[in-house]
Amino acid sequence: MVSIKSSTDLKKMREAGLIAGRALKLAGESIKPGMTTKALDKIVHDYIISCGAKPSFLNYNGFPGSACISINEEVIHGIPSHKRRIQEGDIVSVDVGAFYNGFHGDTCATFPCGKISKEAQELLDVTEASLYEGIKAAVVGARLGDVSHAVEQYVSERGYGIVREYCGHGIGRELHEAPEVPNYGKAGHGPRLVAGMTFCIEPMINQKGDAIKVLRDGWTVVTKNGSLAAHFEHAIAITPDGPILLTKP
Repeated sequence: MVSIKSSTDLKKMREAGLIAGRALKLAGESIKPGMTTKALDKIVHDYIISCGAKPSFLNYNGFPGSACISINEEVIHGIPSHKRRIQEGDIVSVDVGAFYNGFHGDTCATFPCGKISKEAQELLDVTEASLYEGIKAAVVGARLGDVSHAVEQYVSERGYGIVREYCGHGIGRELHEAPEVPNYGKAGHGPRLVAGMTFCIEPMINQKGDAIKVLRDGWTVVTKNGSLAAHFEHAIAITPDGPILLTKP
């Protein structure tokens, strides 16, 4: 069942979203060649704790980090490690959640480490732009399929693959709520959007093809063909005046 949030709820969700968004921004600014993904995770963890919040992902279904940090062909759910070092030319997806005053914020971006290839930059640009295409479609009276279709159309027209096994989701008092928000779908289909709905739109886009697999650690999802992947996400609220980005710093 989809939870409709009150104006008081939305104010609290914006507070949680700001913490998550600022933690993500700090992570992006901190990425440098040679640092471990665990060091980057600690930066996120310490910032969230300093705000009086809790990292939403830490111990969530047993996940051992405060952020999911996924590099290059890793799509999502990369586990922070003392052994994994970020290299010049890598693209690094950082997925962050913060729980504050009863509500969650959840956001992600893929960052370049130093100078990256033209192809990698184009993947980042298209994935981020597709997120905003989805957000533009998230208006009162539209259907959820309109949001999904907007993402799919933008990405497919440019020849990229779409991860279909994972999707966006409702958010609020729980990190994952109804409805599911796929990155593909038919316009005019699905639940109608009403004011007070809150959900995450999060395109997970592959450089080549849709296929993915989960590594033996049980968490890390990678492209099956080893091509690059990018991931961008915002939590939004549906309002009569258009969508509000709850996680934008």
